[in-house]
Amino acid sequence: MTTMNLVQSPARPCLGLAEAVIDLSVVRDNLQTLHKRIRPGTELMAIVKADAFNHGAIQVARAAIEAGATWLGVARADEALQLRAAGLTEPILIWLYDASELLLLSDIDVSISTVAELQPAVSAPNVRHVHLKLDTGMRRGGSAPDQWIELTRAAAHYEALGAIKVRGIWSHLSHGDDPDATHSTKQLQLLRTGVALARRAGLEPEVVHLANSSGALTLDAPDCNLVRIGAGLFGIDEVGAGLRQPMQLVSKVAQVRRIHAGEGVSYGHDYVAERDTTIALIPIGYADGVPRIAGGQASVLVRGVRLPVIGRITMDQFVVDAGDLPIEPGAPVVVFGNGDAGEPTAADWAGWAATIPHEIYCGLGSRVPRRYVEGTQQ
Repeated sequence: MTTMNLVQSPARPCLGLAEAVIDLSVVRDNLQTLHKRIRPGTELMAIVKADAFNHGAIQVARAAIEAGATWLGVARADEALQLRAAGLTEPILIWLYDASELLLLSDIDVSISTVAELQPAVSAPNVRHVHLKLDTGMRRGGSAPDQWIELTRAAAHYEALGAIKVRGIWSHLSHGDDPDATHSTKQLQLLRTGVALARRAGLEPEVVHLANSSGALTLDAPDCNLVRIGAGLFGIDEVGAGLRQPMQLVSKVAQVRRIHAGEGVSYGHDYVAERDTTIALIPIGYADGVPRIAGGQASVLVRGVRLPVIGRITMDQFVVDAGDLPIEPGAPVVVFGNGDAGEPTAADWAGWAATIPHEIYCGLGSRVPRRYVEGTQQ
């Protein structure tokens, strides 16, 4: 059996079978921590796509704005419309959309990568501001360099006619989390060339943006006056900035039983007890976002003790080995948190599942309700 480490357990109760508790004060602290390390005068765009990495787009957006963000960024049109419906009035940029969705947008900035994308944007009655995207090496989206002059000239033509305003020019780092900014610097040079060509065509963008959370700290880009902060909001700290995780995923023990040496646990009996032990059933599974592949590697915090997950993680539940720890149904379980009390973090689960923390957060299922707190508030 995996060694159990004694630590102090956090006293945050679980309402229901499981819930994600999000501390919005940590979101604000993370943004301010990054802001202090970024060149003065740089604006911040809070990236709240995918429901703010499953933390709640509206709640996180409001917290980020309170902390100094002046822009919001989302991937899709429906995400932008949700923010507007909630009364958020800050500029919003979207970059993935169907041309038919442009008719639904009002006061939303859209990203443009080709002349073909520019045409429907110009025709949409409520689309006013666009950001031209140049591919500087990500090769995932954006204008190919050899098509950039054509795009900027076409955009300048429509701007002169009053059909649109090119408010921004941007690109995306492919190695933003690399402390060695060599590759990012090459991308910055390409973006600078793209901006110069755009200005030669007659465009005067208000904002130029390239860096994500990590790149904002690793890349010196004085001519970029906006950075996009996404992962950093949620404590995904790829460059050691001192960020903290605002989400705690909690559950509670559903059942407790004693098993004997030689008895198997869960499907296929991948785990067979080597000695008599106590096992506890935790009512949360892969339908809720607990990665199945982490079975046999992961652990959770119960009564201040890290207990190993044994057997297969199933759709609705998994089992932990409590050894001889006195434990009863209803005992709080911390699946992951910020690690301050010794509990696993999202990064730990990402390691066990051979993925990244982003996917752990985004994988949380709809059955897990979100609860929002401020600091020590329970």
